[in-house]
Amino acid sequence: MYSRILVATDGSELSQKAVASAIDLAAACKADLVALQVVPPYPISYFEGGIAIDGAEIQRIEALWADNAKSNVDAIAQTALAKGVKTQAVTSRSDVVSNAVIAAAQKHGCDLIVMASHGRRGLSRLLLGSETQQVLTHATTAVLVVR
Repeated sequence: MYSRILVATDGSELSQKAVASAIDLAAACKADLVALQVVPPYPISYFEGGIAIDGAEIQRIEALWADNAKSNVDAIAQTALAKGVKTQAVTSRSDVVSNAVIAAAQKHGCDLIVMASHGRRGLSRLLLGSETQQVLTHATTAVLVVR
C-alpha cells in the first residue's frame, strides 16, 4: 500500500489528530514516517505605524520557533517509534507552507501526505486560503486529509 508517509504538523490539536492517524496508518502498512513541521519567517510589516522590531529580536523569535518545531517532530518520532514505526523528524523554513510540504514529500520519496483540515469556512477560507487546499491542488503525491 504505502511505503513512506509524510505527516505535516503545526502542533495544533487538530494537527495532532492527523499525526495519530498517520502513525496508525504507517504501523498498519509497515511504512516509514516522515514528520514535518514548517517554520515560517517572522512577519515583518512595512506599513506606516507598524511596530519596528530589532533584527536580533526577530532572530531570537525565529530560533525559538525552530526549536519548538524540532521538539514537536522529535516527540512525534518518539511516539511513532513506541508503535514500531521508523520515523524521520524534519523541520523546514519557508513562508509558503504548502510548497515546503510538497517539496519535502518529493525529497523524502513519500507516497502519501497526511495533513489536517483546519476547517475554515466562508469568507475566512476565501480570504486566508488553506495550506491543505494548496497541497491538494498542487501535489502529485496522494493526500489524506484528517478532520
